[in-house]
Amino acid sequence: MKIKDNDSFTLDKFIEESLYNKTSGYYIKKDPFGKKGDFITSPNISVLFSEMIAIWVVSFWQNLGCPEEFNLIELGAGNGEMMKVLVNTFDKFPIFKNSCRIKILERSKLLKKKQKTNINKKNIQWLNDLSELDNLPCIFLANEFFDALPIKQFIKKEKKWFERYVKFSNKKFEYFDVPFDMKKFENKIKFKIAKQQNFIEYSPQSTEYLKSINNKIKHNNGGILIIDYAYIDKKMKNTLQAVSKHKYCDVLEGFGDSDITYNLSFNLINSIVKELSSLTAMNTTQGKFLTKLGILERAEILSKKMLFSEKADIYFRIKRLVDKNQMGELFKVMLITTHKNKFKLGF
Repeated sequence: MKIKDNDSFTLDKFIEESLYNKTSGYYIKKDPFGKKGDFITSPNISVLFSEMIAIWVVSFWQNLGCPEEFNLIELGAGNGEMMKVLVNTFDKFPIFKNSCRIKILERSKLLKKKQKTNINKKNIQWLNDLSELDNLPCIFLANEFFDALPIKQFIKKEKKWFERYVKFSNKKFEYFDVPFDMKKFENKIKFKIAKQQNFIEYSPQSTEYLKSINNKIKHNNGGILIIDYAYIDKKMKNTLQAVSKHKYCDVLEGFGDSDITYNLSFNLINSIVKELSSLTAMNTTQGKFLTKLGILERAEILSKKMLFSEKADIYFRIKRLVDKNQMGELFKVMLITTHKNKFKLGF
């Protein structure tokens, strides 16, 4: 995409082009994961994270009545690290494994290629769109998926709403705000997003995904487990940020070269779920979730015959995942499922 002087975009269009442009998009041209990349995700920190998710999935399947066939869909599988461990762990549960149809939704051809190399890929289907799913029960996994989708920002100034735009001027990008008809927008999205808010972050793509996923769960049974940077305060805030080489950088300066992300408002997702479906949502922190699933006990079993240095490494990695001063509280976990489902493992 060629950008000319005085070109302007809504913020979500700017993020879309920066992350997903077919030739110069951040996720299209590079693998951002791991030490050599720009950030590290939980599955890259410890295999025990992915093992806990595998145990949770098997338990949730049992709670659904052990359907003879069901879909397990990972949304945006990164470099395939989590799914690789899931597939290996499922080998210990043969009845579950025979019932499980694994699908991965991935936009990046580069990451798709990485995933196919990394995961034992027989019997895995890569999706371009959720409409390709059949009518089996579905368990969706979204680990740091929604925070990579573009957002709009709306700002209230002197009782009037404005939408944030980005323009290219004098060889650099800058923000500017445009008056916005919030009432018309609320009618369109069918819920009162601006109630008691002075600032809004809203992802149209996330809402479309949630609608589609909620429909699948409603009609075919199942649920979605969301693990992401998130907060539960009712008041929304500006959480937009960019990361490059493991450091924060200016959102507007790293066009196509940095990961642009934000923290999910679980309160907003909850409202969307309530307004647009008959499902229910519950949430907790990543630290509590992994601890309740038994990550510390699993580490104890694994480390019994290890050298002290190996044991220390396992616990150092787990601390990063569950400690409240690290990822334990920064990351939140949400389960969206049917009203009648009382499954609470990890919550």
